[in-house]
Amino acid sequence: MNARHERIRENSELLVSAAKRIKILSAISWPAETADEVLAHWEKGTRVIPEIRKPKPLSKRITRKLEAVIEHSDRGDPLQRYLAYTALSYRRTADLLVHAGTPDFHRVSREIYGGPGGRLAGAKLTHREVADRLLNATEELRTDDFPEDEKMGPEELAKILRKRFRGFFHERIRVVVDPTLMAKAAASSTRVRLRSGGVYTRLDALQLAEHEVFVHSLTALNGRKYQPVVSALGLSAPRTTATQEGIATFAELVTGAIDLARLRRIAMRIKAIHAAEEGADIYELIDQLVSWGEAPREAVFTAMRVYRGGDPRGRHVFTKDVVYLKGLFAVHTFLRKAIAERMPEVIPRLFVGRVTLGDVLNLEESFENGDIAEPKYVPDWAKNPHAISAYLAFSALVDHVDLHAMDLEDVPRVVAPRSKISKALPNLITAVEPTP
Repeated sequence: MNARHERIRENSELLVSAAKRIKILSAISWPAETADEVLAHWEKGTRVIPEIRKPKPLSKRITRKLEAVIEHSDRGDPLQRYLAYTALSYRRTADLLVHAGTPDFHRVSREIYGGPGGRLAGAKLTHREVADRLLNATEELRTDDFPEDEKMGPEELAKILRKRFRGFFHERIRVVVDPTLMAKAAASSTRVRLRSGGVYTRLDALQLAEHEVFVHSLTALNGRKYQPVVSALGLSAPRTTATQEGIATFAELVTGAIDLARLRRIAMRIKAIHAAEEGADIYELIDQLVSWGEAPREAVFTAMRVYRGGDPRGRHVFTKDVVYLKGLFAVHTFLRKAIAERMPEVIPRLFVGRVTLGDVLNLEESFENGDIAEPKYVPDWAKNPHAISAYLAFSALVDHVDLHAMDLEDVPRVVAPRSKISKALPNLITAVEPTP
């Protein structure tokens, strides 16, 4: 190993050791019992605002490690630049912990994750405008009704997930039920956690398998275990969140695992963040979510996601949930552009670890010289660039159809113009009439 590789490996290991101690979401989230208390107050109308959580700041030992990686990484070297940017991303999260419950928390959150007013990649629309359009277009189609035999608890879902990815990974990935988890699910390279008390459907099982296991667990495992120099590629740094959630949501879309309720939930979270930024307190936000169609208990969980680390009285919130729609559009556009420019090799490289879209391009030299190994695991849908190309090429063509310029009745007439049929009809009738 040469001196450059030695420096990269040392900085990578230093970064990994620091990142293991940084659990931002756990630090700023309320305990699970707080959700029960908020729901009870909402139902009674008492509406006692939960106390602002003041998480423990990162220790100086951790921040010194991060600063050492930033300082000792050569920014002219793409791989070392990746390490420096990742360390800097973690360093910024320290500011979230310090400023919890204040306007500065909200400001830092927007700097890291974006906000509802940010524009989508390659589009003039903002995240909030797209969310509004999506909810309006699907309002008449929404339903919360599922056959009783499709509903299940987390234990049954865990069995389905284990069966789903059995034989795909050489490593064991545990599926556990976590009573402290606020989200429906969360995944690492070794474990998938499911929310205790959650109600799931068989479609949820498919969606969680594609999103959590075959993207989040897969990329963490590829980056942590199968890289010759940089195991830090397995870290879920805040700078990679939008891309990773975008890939995971795109995986749901391309495999048919996503449904309307899931899309509406993603859009609703953006509207919820905007409403909270405009001043809605946690109970007013729950009221709005229920009026938009969320069940009360899920509305409580959504509101608490928005206000984790923020001020539940309104204005200062956690904006992370904009990344799902933001990332989905960015990944979809990135893949279309990669196919158009005949660069299919970037598709599997998205799974080399927890990387951003920009990393995949900036680290091309590291892929070519072997500093970064090609991913060991790639989801089935991403293994065939020709199939992805067909999907993306068709979706690009469909974008040219202006739905506002036509009515539903116009579509059949395009397929089989009425005038031509009507002209041919007398001759057809004559042709089939029996001769007297």
